[in-house]
Amino acid sequence: MPAMTNSGSGNQGIVATVPVTVAADYAGVDHERRVRALALSHAVALYAHAGLPVLSAFCAATTAAMGAAAGICLVLDGSYSAVERAVASMTGDVVGMVCDGAGCSCALKVSASANAAGRAALLSLAGRRVPGTNGLVHDDVDAAIRGIGRLGTEGMKQTDPEILSLMMAKQTV
Repeated sequence: MPAMTNSGSGNQGIVATVPVTVAADYAGVDHERRVRALALSHAVALYAHAGLPVLSAFCAATTAAMGAAAGICLVLDGSYSAVERAVASMTGDVVGMVCDGAGCSCALKVSASANAAGRAALLSLAGRRVPGTNGLVHDDVDAAIRGIGRLGTEGMKQTDPEILSLMMAKQTV
């Protein structure tokens, strides 16, 4: 089955698209609001992903889920503040998950990320968010996203070769 991609990944496209579509179906919104929410989801996901290197041990399903959380909030609330709260909360949830390039475990990471997007949207719709004083979260969402890029770029440098080493150690000749 064809899938919408995001940042060149079908799994990231699934995370950025399916939760927003489910929310739009649930809310019974019109076509224009659905399309706007999907566009916002992909734009936020691309923006969050832009700070990451081309190859990293950082699981980018989490950045796609930032977009999904934004899109869900646009569908259900429509306010900038709801979108901002949801994206801020996402920077404190599943961010930092490790990508090991495996198909089945990637599907689990897609599920965890989509679940986190829904959770962040529900918190946001209740007027809540993870405070900017917590962990990687920042009061300024752009600063939080830049921090995520730094984590994926600098913080995961040693993780990539270690994952490769662990995978190669399983190969018996």
